[in-house]
Amino acid sequence: MRALKESLLELITETSTNLPPDVRAAVREGKAKEDAGTRSALALSTISNNITMAEENVSPICQDTGMPTFYVHVPVGVNQLEITRQIKAAIVEATKTGKLRPNSVDSLTGANSGDNLGEGVPVIHYEQWEHDEIDVRLILKGGGCENKNIQYSLPCELEGLGRAGRDLDGIRKCVLHSVYQAQGQGCSAGFIGVGIGGDRTTGYELAKKQLFRKVYDTNANPDLAKLEDYIMEHANELSIGTMGFGGNTTLLGCKVGSMHRIPASFYVSVAYNCWAFRRQGVTLSPETGEITSWLYKDEPEGTLQESSVEETESVSKESVREVVLTPPISEEAIRSLKVGDVVTITGGIHTGRDALHKYLMDHDSPVDLTGGVIYHCGPVMLKDQDDKWEVKAAGPTTSIREEPYQSDIIKKFGIRAVIGKGGMGAKTLAGLKDHGAVYLNAIGGAAQYYADCITGVDGVDFMDFGVPEAMWHLQVEKFTAIVTMDAHGNSLHRDVESTSLERLAKFKDPVFS
Repeated sequence: MRALKESLLELITETSTNLPPDVRAAVREGKAKEDAGTRSALALSTISNNITMAEENVSPICQDTGMPTFYVHVPVGVNQLEITRQIKAAIVEATKTGKLRPNSVDSLTGANSGDNLGEGVPVIHYEQWEHDEIDVRLILKGGGCENKNIQYSLPCELEGLGRAGRDLDGIRKCVLHSVYQAQGQGCSAGFIGVGIGGDRTTGYELAKKQLFRKVYDTNANPDLAKLEDYIMEHANELSIGTMGFGGNTTLLGCKVGSMHRIPASFYVSVAYNCWAFRRQGVTLSPETGEITSWLYKDEPEGTLQESSVEETESVSKESVREVVLTPPISEEAIRSLKVGDVVTITGGIHTGRDALHKYLMDHDSPVDLTGGVIYHCGPVMLKDQDDKWEVKAAGPTTSIREEPYQSDIIKKFGIRAVIGKGGMGAKTLAGLKDHGAVYLNAIGGAAQYYADCITGVDGVDFMDFGVPEAMWHLQVEKFTAIVTMDAHGNSLHRDVESTSLERLAKFKDPVFS
């Protein structure tokens, strides 16, 4: 199979940089449902632009290219060991060329392998079948949405919904709750795969397999088809919205599968996927390894085309104030900001994620952060022909992971703004108020949109943490984000969560007998 590696590399590149037509159609329909000029509508417009930019630049849609997970069906007698070798070779090549971010980290030492290989990485599932072709499917599911996966053991008590029993109605409650608990932290509007039954391991695997179904297919099981339709209608009534900003579009797809279980266990497993739903597949010739067909390239029938969706940037139903900030930022400037203000930053900012926040708790910063901006981001970086760093993708990561550290870091270093996605908790909110800082929500997954705002790389510290966790010192121009937590104790995320919980409680009564 002389062409196998190149075929696999093409699959990886396509998956990372070009959303399938059914996913694009779902995003368009979600965008059309939003009221013009709202925060969620503007976020979906940014997402639409980012999708186009990634395709044109052949660069990652989102900087978090996730855990590469392959499902491979092979004819009897095909050498699976050779396929594994070529998958790994293609993964290494895709990482070198910036189509994948180096994401493989030793769980004990914290060392990043740098090439996306390691114990258990990438994930490869094989199954033999009685067909003459090889079927390879790939999903790149980022950490932000992976962390919002959830598993329920029935019966159980659910916040807002009460008791969920071992029946279809209990399953309904679990699925609704899974959307509620994700809020905007998984980069909503999202897609969910649901696995009913199995054990803790196979239930999650079944849930993730549902994500390989096409967005507009119909479940062959009539009961599950009704459940999928119900969830799609009512999950969007929670009004969590895109990025958790509030709005009409919270869920873009729901697929449910079921399997047998043992009497003592009843699991409902939910795999939450962000809007940047990166899954693709190919069939390959077992003789040559060449691609014979693509599995997710067909346009779904009867869906909105891009030209049918009106742009909403010019019309606003919300009172939006735009403010330009240049670091170092004064406390006075920060105290003047309110939740809902749109902030545009020009100047120097610094990336910082899990490893850096942990380090800074007990050490000094290598640069002066007084009045500065910390960006929760793990970019995709490559060196150009002049040996200078180039930013290939640079969207925000989920901020809630830094909740144990953020308030202390703000106080210790005099930081004035934190950029991320999904919002932060009560400790950080109190710290923003006490120390005069704000939280700015960027659009999760919009890695090309934000990379385009970065005009230069001033340097980098802590490369021993690995590229995603290193502290990158960046120059940005017109970097735009929304104040969602201000220095006066206000939080959009807290308000949306409270409102969505009230709406969730309306679905407490039984629906399916």
